[in-house]
Amino acid sequence: MTIREQTERIEKQTLSSFAALSSGSRGRVREEPQCPIRTVFQRDRDRVIHCKAFRRLKHKTQVFLSPEGDHYRTRLTHTLEVSQIARTIARALRMNEDLTEAIALAHDLGHTPFGHAGERALDDLYPGGFRHYEQSLRVVDIIEKDGEGLNLTYETRNGIVCHTKGKQADTTEGRIVRLADRIAYINHDIDDALRAGVLHDDEIPLDIRETLGSSTARRINTLVVSVIENTDSDILKMDEAVQDAFDRLYRFMFDTVYISDYAKLEEKKVPEFMKLMYSYFLRHPEKLPEENKLTARRESTERAVCDYLAGMTDNYALETFGTIFIPHSFSTNQGR
Repeated sequence: MTIREQTERIEKQTLSSFAALSSGSRGRVREEPQCPIRTVFQRDRDRVIHCKAFRRLKHKTQVFLSPEGDHYRTRLTHTLEVSQIARTIARALRMNEDLTEAIALAHDLGHTPFGHAGERALDDLYPGGFRHYEQSLRVVDIIEKDGEGLNLTYETRNGIVCHTKGKQADTTEGRIVRLADRIAYINHDIDDALRAGVLHDDEIPLDIRETLGSSTARRINTLVVSVIENTDSDILKMDEAVQDAFDRLYRFMFDTVYISDYAKLEEKKVPEFMKLMYSYFLRHPEKLPEENKLTARRESTERAVCDYLAGMTDNYALETFGTIFIPHSFSTNQGR
């Protein structure tokens, strides 16, 4: 019996009847030989961690665009926090922790530079519309590995595309990631807003603080424990009072931080920025990287430009814009 087979047997013996078993996976788009050591969901997780899109997350904005300081969240730190919260819930509920982690680590791979402002801008520009969760699936299915994709399992792919809006994931693990994502971003956005001076502790309504806690750690602990204690079978639930406070906290953050003048000060520039970039590469597809030129030939120039811009980090997007649109000093050494 291989190590993988031993792990699969342990899953059958210890996981909940509502968990997704590695041995019961619906498989990959392209069949592959099994690994003797890792289960299919462990392999998914490892492929995500080693892909280029995952590494780029460290230079993609969360809420505040290009904040000054080392302690603000990026897409990468957000992803790791989602993974930690989701794994804690999955372990307590005896769900498949490997699948949960794979989905969590991959859920934002398709996010644009400049946060949701970049996403909205591309949604307006690209004829087919743009949604980051669909782009995340496109990244793992098509874009990574020079167009081969990562060939992930159905369960991981389904969890990625269902992590935010619309249809719920088919697996309990996917639904855990969806909830963990919301728990993570609301709480770390509060932390970042406090650090930026956009928000002060005493501005959060007192009854919300009394129910959920007055610190990031306490709030997350309250929410996670409530999910674990109130989940029925595969239906994820919180205590009614905790759920109500959590919903009101989201509305408070939306009104106070997400649409605040401070947080959105630089976002006002993003639509025109993305429009100029999008239009430029539509007119000059020869300037696209080779892998995007291949997409242009296989699908369309619009699709290729959309993929290229969505994959950029904030810094790379700014540098590219500067190279294209900002005049540079003439060097007397040119031509020598």
